[in-house]
Amino acid sequence: MTTNLLLDQPLSPAAVRTHVGRVLDDFLDRKAHAAHTAHLPGEAVQALRAFLHAGGKRLRPVLCAAGWHAADGRGDLRPVLQVAASLETFHAFCLIHDDIMDNSATRRGSPTMHRALAEHHTPGHGTARAARIGTSAAILIGDLALAWSDELLHTTAGLSGKQLTDILPLIDAMRTEVMYGQYLDATATGHPTTDLDHALAVIRYKTAEYTVERPLHIGAALAGAGPQLLAALSAFALPVGEAFQLRDDLLGVFGDPAATGKPSLDDLRDGKHTALIALPLKRARPAQADQLRLFLGCPTLTDDQARAARRIITDSGAVHTVEEMITKRYEDAMTALDAAPIHPAAKNALHRLADSAVRRHT
Repeated sequence: MTTNLLLDQPLSPAAVRTHVGRVLDDFLDRKAHAAHTAHLPGEAVQALRAFLHAGGKRLRPVLCAAGWHAADGRGDLRPVLQVAASLETFHAFCLIHDDIMDNSATRRGSPTMHRALAEHHTPGHGTARAARIGTSAAILIGDLALAWSDELLHTTAGLSGKQLTDILPLIDAMRTEVMYGQYLDATATGHPTTDLDHALAVIRYKTAEYTVERPLHIGAALAGAGPQLLAALSAFALPVGEAFQLRDDLLGVFGDPAATGKPSLDDLRDGKHTALIALPLKRARPAQADQLRLFLGCPTLTDDQARAARRIITDSGAVHTVEEMITKRYEDAMTALDAAPIHPAAKNALHRLADSAVRRHT
């Protein structure tokens, strides 16, 4: 039933999200049963399940399926869905740990994993002890997500030997790239500078390759794609991924928390080193740049101070420049997509995905 529905609607993001959700539920049902049988804490499985169903876009699974169709994939889609579910589980690992590193309070409009677990344990332990438990437990649940992403890939996907040989180097590269991107982000956070190239390097490794390029590559490789097609997909994916993150950076400072699901003060309070911040630090008048530096990385930043920071960023022309950067990357991606030797239906789907990624408000 799963396979037939997806073949009837081969490029429906909604169908991919639905069926990947079912794969995850089936897998977690088995994990919950195993934990119960072995008298292990079922709370870990429940927490991960809640996180995986908390309203994420599941962009990586959708792009994985799109890559498979772009390479004219045919036959049983169940292995593709299993790999797509593995990507989503790995993404959960990344987000859970990222929220701990950023000390974020909310994700997708709900408490982050470590905050939710801390609140759950507060009645029996007190606030300080519960916070430590929440952080420790969230790290472990993130580690479980990482381990289970491998299990979904190696033991349940039913991949052929050739498929594993083709995709494992891509998965290894994806994981390495996002870790380096996270490292660059973590070491720059709190110390933003005028270095635009460094900000763009973070975008490339943490988002463009991890979020868009590698999921497309992995899906295409499952269908036997060669180097020429992977290169064509990269020419589309990298500018789209950069545009996606540039939009995310704008939303992180100027977005509506009710729509984005996270506070609009976090990036400013953390002192995130982004293109949106590097530009005004370089362009603003010295007095304004100095004032902005005082605001960036201030954990007690108030709403009034945030409004002042936003005015400095806007007055410097940074918002306009970032919008231009987004538009240029989108146009480059569309040019590459038009020239790509892929199935027209896949081409249309990637066009729609690029539109939704670049022009989103959440």
